[in-house]
Amino acid sequence: MESGRLVAVFGAYGHTGRFVVAELAARGFVPVLSGRDARALGELADAHGLEARVASVDDPASLDRALAGAVAVINCAGPFASTTGPVIEAALRAEVPYLDVAAEIEANLDTFAHFREHARDAGAVIVPAMAFFGGLGDLLATAAMGDWTSADEAHIAYALSNWHPTTGTRLSGAVSRERRGNFRLRYRGGQWEHRTDAAPIAEWTFPEPVGRRSVIAEFTMADVVTVSQHLTIPDVTTYMNAEAARDVAAPDTPTPTAADESGRSDQTFLVDAAVRSGGTERRATATGQDIYAITAPLVVEALDRVLTGRAKGVGVASAGEIFDAPDFLRALAPRIAFELHPQEQVA
Repeated sequence: MESGRLVAVFGAYGHTGRFVVAELAARGFVPVLSGRDARALGELADAHGLEARVASVDDPASLDRALAGAVAVINCAGPFASTTGPVIEAALRAEVPYLDVAAEIEANLDTFAHFREHARDAGAVIVPAMAFFGGLGDLLATAAMGDWTSADEAHIAYALSNWHPTTGTRLSGAVSRERRGNFRLRYRGGQWEHRTDAAPIAEWTFPEPVGRRSVIAEFTMADVVTVSQHLTIPDVTTYMNAEAARDVAAPDTPTPTAADESGRSDQTFLVDAAVRSGGTERRATATGQDIYAITAPLVVEALDRVLTGRAKGVGVASAGEIFDAPDFLRALAPRIAFELHPQEQVA
């Protein structure tokens, strides 16, 4: 990889943005820090000897200046309902790839709906939800599919040791709830459904050492968007272990606390993806530490693959569609431990 290339990071001073900046620098890129808070940008820039460029989604010219000379932009600024459109437009004007770490379902649906044709016609690469939620589950489901061209169901279950949400997570969640109203979403029969009933409680048997856990079924996250965009699977469901769901819902759960010199928390995760066709199931799993920190190697690996010609096609594409999923996941070792499980018959 050629070093020294400028990459604009919009929302660089946020919790996840700081991990992304550090990962870019570690891999030889030069992060250009951007966002609307001049003081926060300046402090981060001074601490790392980097350039800061103040920009706002309300000022397209400022976004153009933020992207000047950059080879790509990574959007880490939520709520993404407000930032994705303007930053994507700036990337299209600058003719550079755009990636984001959005977990907001509605924002990701908007990206696919509003920019698919424009990006394809422009020969541009736009990769939304290239993060723990959205990217990782999609890569796992795609890897599990193997040589299948379709399946009946996809299930992605998360087991988090805890979930201490960032301020950005809470704000993005509030924006999604405001847009959705008194509904929750699920994906059945190849269609999005608006539901008014409570999400069901179920049991999920994770690989050891996690084992069988109570989960919130239809805990719909960005993975449902990314998987359904490119895999022929009519029913896609995501699940969250009950303990983590309680953590993120509680108003007094604290924000993440650094447990090592990199800033990672002590949170651990296991993501279990199962695809089913007839009576056959294929599974893939990933384990690691800190769902926010792990977003950084995910999105920077994706960026490197786009810039080095290891992405399939152009346009708006989710991770499993545009990258070789098993190869991508193996490249994240040792920070993610990836495993494909033997095919099984299920009832």
